[in-house]
Amino acid sequence: MKVAKRIKAIREKVDTTKEYSLEEAVKILKDNSKVKFNESLDCAIRLGVDPRHADQMIRGTVSLPHGTGKKVTVLVVAKGTLAEEALKAGADYAGFEEYIEKIKGGWAEVDVIIATPDVMGEVGKLGKVLGPKGLMPNPKSGTVTPDVVKAVKEVKAGKIEFRVEKAGIVHTSLGKLNFTADQLVDNTRAFLSTIIKMKPSSAKGQYVKSVYLSSTMGPGLRISKEEQSLSLK
Repeated sequence: MKVAKRIKAIREKVDTTKEYSLEEAVKILKDNSKVKFNESLDCAIRLGVDPRHADQMIRGTVSLPHGTGKKVTVLVVAKGTLAEEALKAGADYAGFEEYIEKIKGGWAEVDVIIATPDVMGEVGKLGKVLGPKGLMPNPKSGTVTPDVVKAVKEVKAGKIEFRVEKAGIVHTSLGKLNFTADQLVDNTRAFLSTIIKMKPSSAKGQYVKSVYLSSTMGPGLRISKEEQSLSLK
């Protein structure tokens, strides 16, 4: 299989078999970004949990200190004045019946859906459409709340939701490579710290098995175990 010149050049410069500090990994990924678009910084954490057990389902949110660098499109499903307040707070769409009907028709051109508790009876019926897309509002992620203004502002400011996959891996994007190195390290440390603090009491053995940072088109770099203790400070 022919290897692209860009990939070959990266392999010659980067040792993907060693472990790196967050600062080292971010610098390498930034220095080796040679594509014509602004790559994302991605983080994948392999956990020693079994998501089939409810008490080992790692799911939550984290507010990244420097945001994601991505424009997040938000729909708020709410009635009356709450919908108006959501729009003033920065929501891209807000309303009730018209959006319920649009979603029933297959529309889901948003990144996050926030809903007030009183409309969840109707929103819950849209599970077959929203569930597979990861858009179903959930109280645990703060997307079912009467305080839509706060929820919208948090999401727009860089609050992200994460959830462990079947294989025990949590994966998310933590910013763009045009962020400063310090900003990317801060974002990564905030995410890693949140994951570590969520260790379930029922999880046996090693909890965080591996942490990798990568860019959209770049190599995956393993982060050293020392970073786990640093992320808890």
